Amino acid sequence: MSLILIFLCIAILVLLITYFKINAFLAFLIVSILAGFLLGIEPTKIIGSVQKGLGDMLGSLIIVVVAGAMLGKLTAESGAAQRIASGMMKLFGASYIQWALLVTGFIIGIPLFYNVGFVLVIPLIFSVAQRYNLPVVYMGVPLLAALSVTHGFLPPHPSPTALVAQFKADMGTTLFYGIIIGFPTSIIAGPIFSRAVKNIKAPMLSTFKSAELPESQLPGLGISIFSSLLPVLLLGITTALGTLIVQEGFLKTLNAVLSDAAIVMLISLAVATYTLGLRMGMTMARVMNIYVEAVKDITILLLIIGGAGSLKQILIDSGVSAEIASLLNGLDIHPLILGWTIACVIRVCVGSAIVAGLTAAGIVLPLLNQPGVDPNLMVLAVGAGSLMFSHVNDSGFWLFKEYFNLSIKDTIKSWSLMETIVAIAGIIGVMILDIFVS
Repeated sequence: MSLILIFLCIAILVLLITYFKINAFLAFLIVSILAGFLLGIEPTKIIGSVQKGLGDMLGSLIIVVVAGAMLGKLTAESGAAQRIASGMMKLFGASYIQWALLVTGFIIGIPLFYNVGFVLVIPLIFSVAQRYNLPVVYMGVPLLAALSVTHGFLPPHPSPTALVAQFKADMGTTLFYGIIIGFPTSIIAGPIFSRAVKNIKAPMLSTFKSAELPESQLPGLGISIFSSLLPVLLLGITTALGTLIVQEGFLKTLNAVLSDAAIVMLISLAVATYTLGLRMGMTMARVMNIYVEAVKDITILLLIIGGAGSLKQILIDSGVSAEIASLLNGLDIHPLILGWTIACVIRVCVGSAIVAGLTAAGIVLPLLNQPGVDPNLMVLAVGAGSLMFSHVNDSGFWLFKEYFNLSIKDTIKSWSLMETIVAIAGIIGVMILDIFVS
């Protein structure tokens, strides 16, 4: 009976977000409170569970997400993202222009949140397509596939960061696995798939072309890449050192402190404040204003993540998590595939990758108690599933359609299929990697 009530609550969540157009944060709170009543939690304790879930979730990742947003905003405002893009164009040349776009998308996609990255790279896609007289969708798919992969697979993006916290995974290991799986996935959904959409006609709209900074005002290519990828470098180095330093002592303690994702992001932000801000002539007040704007951009994302934490806590406090674990343990389906499938279904119903990933996490959390289930791979499996078949209920679908001036049919043939390929290639990569790490 409890499981029927949970499915009912998930259905109500979907309806509130999609049909009634209620904000996802409010929808999560409404459903969390309703679930508490239906599942028999003492009424006076329901709000306590909701608050605990919200606090636990945000407390474990707010520094990472906020610092990541600040770093991404500074990368864009300073011109570092523009420098990386132009540098990749020169490095790869005309013969490998799609690979240049793919690598550009992957590099700038790590610090930049998806919507910011999308809007930022559109002028680049348009200018490259015009310069080389190539179809704009054919040029855009590789770059946007890479952006989508980093958004769904890699910390410090909100969904994978929140999933790391929920599953008690390791941020550095998840990032390392995510890159191993994510780059080949980007290749399949990008340069390879783009050949199938080369004949789609999309007249470029000058409305969406934004002005670029003069070359003289841009930071150098090396410092731009270094500042953007510093979180990756620090997490990679400290994760590697963690396996090499086996003796307890000062070095092991220091490495444990420096490997914490929050510390990594704060160090990276401090470095970027100088290299991309003060060093480039910005005042400290200007840099801080950029950071304020960055926080405004992600406020609703943080609230949605907190709301998902509330629903998870209700499931735990009601005892339904144990019931779900008992049921799922009896299914003859690999836990990683099951987690991916649940995320896929919610994604297609709700539209939002973040909502899909976090809602699925609360359901599949008990699966992590099974022997041999790697929490880092579960983050990636759910992340991949949360990108499945973006369609008319997803804001990304409409961004792509309007910016590329496409019909709904052509948007489905290009954007929706690209996202589906990312989801499928992602879970295949997860299952292959599971053979070696389990």
